Amino acid sequence: MTKTISSIIIFTLTIATLPSAAMAYIGPGVGAGAIAAVIGVLGSVFLAIVAVLYYPIKRMMKGRKARAEKSSQPGKPAE
Repeated sequence: MTKTISSIIIFTLTIATLPSAAMAYIGPGVGAGAIAAVIGVLGSVFLAIVAVLYYPIKRMMKGRKARAEKSSQPGKPAE
């Protein structure tokens, strides 16, 4: 019984992985839309990463600039 079930599972997986002709047509509009969707998703992921990294760097640069301006003012001690 177990040998029969495993044979059926192996046969089914083998048949499922064999290539077959799709007989489908993707027109230029659908192809361009699919490419645009992929580029849009990749672009949004990239911009999300840049945005997460940009804010701390911007704050660090702003703090450094403020400290430099304080220390360059005459008559006030640097902190």
